[in-house]
This record gives sequence, C-alpha cells and structure tokens, in this order.
Amino acid sequence: MKNRVLVVDDEQSIVTLLQYNLEQAGFEVLTAMDGEEGKQIAETQALDILVLDLMLPKLDGMEVCKQLRQKKIMTPILMLTAKDDELDKILGLELGADDYMVKPFSPREVIARVKAILRRTQVQTESTNVSKEETRQLKIGNLTIDPEKYEAYFNEDLLELTLKEFELLLYLAQNKGRVLTRDQLLSAVWNYDFAGDTRIVDVHISHLREKVEVDTKKPAYIKTIRGLGYKLEEPKGE
Repeated sequence: MKNRVLVVDDEQSIVTLLQYNLEQAGFEVLTAMDGEEGKQIAETQALDILVLDLMLPKLDGMEVCKQLRQKKIMTPILMLTAKDDELDKILGLELGADDYMVKPFSPREVIARVKAILRRTQVQTESTNVSKEETRQLKIGNLTIDPEKYEAYFNEDLLELTLKEFELLLYLAQNKGRVLTRDQLLSAVWNYDFAGDTRIVDVHISHLREKVEVDTKKPAYIKTIRGLGYKLEEPKGE
C-alpha cells in the first residue's frame, strides 16, 4: 500500500509541485488549500504524514497542529514556512510538529524529510532483520519503553508522545547513564543538519520531563549536565 500524505498550503503552485513530486516518488497525495479543510481531512482520513504550511487562511498551521494534538491525533507533521524565525520554529515544535522546513525548498528535500519521518514511524515486522537487543523493552524506574511498538509507559500509563519525543526518549534510555551532548542528540535523533540549532533538543527534553517527571524542577530521570548536555538515569529510591 502507498503511504498517504496530506499537503496543506494556500499557494497552488507549491501544492501542485509537491503533489506531482510526491506521487512520482510513490505516495498517495491528498491536498487542502486552507487550515480548516486540512484539519477536517486530518481528523477523518487515515494519513501517514501531514505536510503543513504555517501561514494558512481560515486556520493557521500552528492552530491546526495544536488542535490535532489536543484531540490525540498523533500523525507526524512536517511544518513548512516562509519565515526563517527561531520563535516560529520553536513554537511549531512545542505544539507538536515533528520537523520543520523553511521556504524556499526543493521537492527532493521535502521527499527526503518525509521518507526519513516515515522510516521512524513504520515499525519493522521482519524479525529476521531486527535483533532482540533492538526490540526488547527498556525499563528504568517507573518508565517502560517498547521500541517495537513505538510506545512508552510511565506508571503503566501510556504516554502521548510525538515521534521525535519517543525517539529522543528511546535514545536516552539506550544510553542510560551516559552524558549526551546536544549535538550528539541532534545527530542521533534528527540525523541531518540543523545548523547547530540545539534549542530543538531543549524543547523536546522539556516536553519529556512534563510527561515522566513528578517534579520538572527537580527531575529524577532526565538530568541536565551543565555545560555538556543531558543524561537519563535510574531514579534514586526506585
């Protein structure tokens, strides 16, 4: 089956360009020209990924992203914008976008990003290609991570994580006790050049702490190592 992509942009030329190139790359493509229509499709259709412009009529991309996440619709979102503004970038990530691209961009770059996101969301079912070490559950204190199902639990409650939040948590857990720099985390989790934009890591760490820490001001799991980065460790007393 083809992966299904929804492209939401109010510029017809961009919609046409992305639709043509994505279809040539083997995707099924749905399109929308405003935020309200895009949100309705995302709420009612089975999608593998959403390519969402920031500046949209009727409902902007930020609000679309926010409302979908509030409804627990966790379809991966690649956000597009003409603004090369760090505040917009960080706000988009805080609202639940998985990735971010600034216009102008090449269709090839968009397809590469879409494929990279989908590779992470689609769990491999061929056990011959996956080792037990890669798929076994990780348990750290009250935190349980299941790499095969892309699920994480805290106190046995399923955590609502975006794709990037899950991947970051998994990588920290796989390197339990090791101090990981922000650049290491960027390379491992995002695995392409973010031009040293380590604030992306900080935003996702903050989100994870809200979901796995009893007191975010005194984290027991995800520790900040000043001047270096972060590490995930077994909480004391558990």
